[in-house]
Amino acid sequence: MTENTDVVVIGGGYAGVMAANRLTQRDDVTVTLINPRPTFVERIRLHQLVGGSDDAVVDYRKVLSERVRLVVDTVTRIDAAERGVTSATGGTVGYDYLVYAVGSGSADPQVPGAAEFAYPIAGLEEAQRLRPVVEAAPATAAVTVVGAGATGIETAAELAEEGRTVTLVCGGVLGPSLHPRSRRSVAKRLAGLGVTVLEGPDAKVTAVTRDAVRLSGGRELPSEVTIWTAGFGVPDLAARSGLSTDALGRLLTDETLTSVDDVRIVAAGDSAAPSDLPFRMSCQAAVQLGPQAAETVLSRLAGEQPAPIDVGFVSQCISLGRRAGVFQLTGRDDTAKGFYLGGCPGAKIKELICKGIPWQLAYEARKPGARTWWAKDAKRRQLLGTERGEAPATAERAA
Repeated sequence: MTENTDVVVIGGGYAGVMAANRLTQRDDVTVTLINPRPTFVERIRLHQLVGGSDDAVVDYRKVLSERVRLVVDTVTRIDAAERGVTSATGGTVGYDYLVYAVGSGSADPQVPGAAEFAYPIAGLEEAQRLRPVVEAAPATAAVTVVGAGATGIETAAELAEEGRTVTLVCGGVLGPSLHPRSRRSVAKRLAGLGVTVLEGPDAKVTAVTRDAVRLSGGRELPSEVTIWTAGFGVPDLAARSGLSTDALGRLLTDETLTSVDDVRIVAAGDSAAPSDLPFRMSCQAAVQLGPQAAETVLSRLAGEQPAPIDVGFVSQCISLGRRAGVFQLTGRDDTAKGFYLGGCPGAKIKELICKGIPWQLAYEARKPGARTWWAKDAKRRQLLGTERGEAPATAERAA
């Protein structure tokens, strides 16, 4: 009689759902997904929730395999020695293997007043809390968006398209990950929407008050609604559980996504730091790392050596309201290329990709392991060899 293997996946985001679905390839594997919410969150649409054009949630029945048991709860501790996790409700779930996919959220802003008076939007509840605040504010109210990455740009454009008076405070350059050509396209669109963009060393936020934002150059901006999109952090679950993490709190793993502490723990998504060279926090990386984390577990169950990760990037997509966007091609190492599509074509491609992600999750639920579409980045191997030496060895404790 074949012995059953229990795998617990912590986190039901892009990486966690992909991992859970991929694990159902084997009939002798029981998969439990523990997630704080009963619905799947489309994080790439949270700016739309703030703007009122989408609710940014999908029913798990549409993206999660029927063979995956969903437990709505929050894991508060991992006991690696006993192979179990403790939840906020006081329950304990045992595992043979654990997939750590807790994702990311808003980072502590470390700016006086930001935690009290600025609204983060990295999570569903944060975006839901902000939406009625925006709705209640007068149409002429000054709205300040802090942070010039994709989330800040998308949020500023979304609100400006509604007719809001928006200032985007960059703290540096607008869209730092973009090629200069596509950056100019973004700046032009924002200007057309009436967004005031503040860049450069004088545009760093030094303090936030109830009705203003103070900048490093000495300027004070009136701000009735301040939105904070500058930086992401990860939950401290791994560190609190005594597992090795990087400086940001991501679980340290080898190139097979296996924890450097425990061969029974595998990480995926924003909360993973393979070889202490983590990928950019993104949906694009998460949907690749999730199934590869599952494959590491499945390889060990089959008595095989897990393969090292292969993650490659293709593009960056930024929506600029509902009628325009930028589709920026990148190298497989995530370096921006000179080619992009802007305007309406860029918006259509971005929306197509947003709609395609739930489809991809659902496809994995129906046919686990049937597709491995991602591009490969050969430069990572060179980077590991030249800058970091050999990747940390897999934990040697018996499986």
